[in-house]
Amino acid sequence: MSESDSAASFTRAHPAPKLRLVDQTLSTPADIPVDTPSSGLVWARLYRSRLRLTDIAVIVLAVGLALVLRFGADDIPAASGSFNANYWLVSLLIVVTWLVTLELFHTRDSRVVGVGASEYKQVVNASAVNFGMLAIAFLIFHIDIARLYFVLALPLGIVALLLERWLWRKWLLHQRKFGHYLSRVIVVGNRDDVEYVVSQIDTNSGAAYYIVGAALEDGVGDEISAGERMVPIVSDFEHVAGAAAAMDVDTVIVAGQPSGGSSYIRNLGWDLEGTSAELVLSSRLTDVAGPRIHFRPVEGLPLIHVEIPRFEGGRHALKRTLDIVTTSLALLFLLPVLAVIAVLIKLDSPGPVLFRQERCGRNGQTFRMIKFRSMVQTAEDDLAGLLDQNEASGVLFKIRNDPRITTIGRVLRKYSLDELPQLWNILVGEMSLVGPRPPLPEEVQVYETHVHRRLYIKPGLTGMWQVNGRSNLSWEDSVRLDLYYVENWSLAGDLMIIWRTFKTVIQPVGAY
Repeated sequence: MSESDSAASFTRAHPAPKLRLVDQTLSTPADIPVDTPSSGLVWARLYRSRLRLTDIAVIVLAVGLALVLRFGADDIPAASGSFNANYWLVSLLIVVTWLVTLELFHTRDSRVVGVGASEYKQVVNASAVNFGMLAIAFLIFHIDIARLYFVLALPLGIVALLLERWLWRKWLLHQRKFGHYLSRVIVVGNRDDVEYVVSQIDTNSGAAYYIVGAALEDGVGDEISAGERMVPIVSDFEHVAGAAAAMDVDTVIVAGQPSGGSSYIRNLGWDLEGTSAELVLSSRLTDVAGPRIHFRPVEGLPLIHVEIPRFEGGRHALKRTLDIVTTSLALLFLLPVLAVIAVLIKLDSPGPVLFRQERCGRNGQTFRMIKFRSMVQTAEDDLAGLLDQNEASGVLFKIRNDPRITTIGRVLRKYSLDELPQLWNILVGEMSLVGPRPPLPEEVQVYETHVHRRLYIKPGLTGMWQVNGRSNLSWEDSVRLDLYYVENWSLAGDLMIIWRTFKTVIQPVGAY
């Protein structure tokens, strides 16, 4: 769905269709009713208007608060220099340029709101650019303003904007559970490709797509099976644009490589001119995230560049810096909590407070991972008698009601408190705050070749597996999430995972 009315005229002003890739890991729940809104353009305009109003309120409050904190509410002075401007006028300039920059950076684009870290990154980038340009302008025109006022306004505004956007996102995702604020979609392609795209969209959550129909080459059949629901076949390849117009569709997704190839896609783009639908190409670039994909047209030939993952360099140094600073502060503030937990473990059952186990770290190097003991002292010896009750898949061993877990251990595991001593492993460089699950050496010995890529970076205290189901995940899903993280991690993504981890700890799912 387009950001604004541009979707309704997205190829009217251009001879060639506009194409973009859809990340198939972003989608909407499968149990949404069919009576979704008639047009995604409507919800996008409404949602964008609400964001604009709250952005204005937040920025005005942030700039006003910075002004009051610096000078007080009674006597606001004038800024000195060649232009003796009142600080109220300077504040108005900051507010207006800030709002304009947010608009120029497309921070309210329907392609970024409601999912992923892009919305937050664009808000931060727009804010930083605005204040950088203002600082240069004040220097050129010799406007001398209080540095503290300027320094206060930026962080106050960014934090407030991010909080506002996060609250709106929570509201938006809640509305989508009831079938609101969704874009109607037709998926075009061969049956296997269509089923794959539909199942990915229906089994994951986040984006604003709801599939109302499929288009196959011959249009034969009434519906196709995708996951747990049936999708009606609404057209053959030749009449997709007519079906899109008749069904008030917002997006047409081309799955895979339909017969006719690029010529068919080009013609479909032309056919969609004059409708409100945009054309989207789905990519089967498995486990490749958007930041690694770049486009470069060469004389009309669109080339897709996929960056090769790097496992050294400046980004990894920043990751290590974040680990050291965060774990140092966490250990300092959590010391009383750690002491209380240690006492409770000692009172609950005989045995040491800490449990040490050999795990594999980066490049397969082993280290002693530390946890609070959550099982009886004889847990390792009792394992052999429980192997036939294993509920996990692959090389993992998990039992939902493991008899070896102590009373206090069950509480610690539910809220992941048993993992807190691993902050020490992070501080000394054996682990990271975010990363793949740290495997046992015997697990690594039976890894398939590609699974060894999990060991290319340090294991984490939390990670994709932690915020996506934990023990409820199958072995295949756990590997898929870990490999996706290894290939596509970013500092912003780490911060998002850490934030989601707090929610997972408070409302534990799959913890046993």
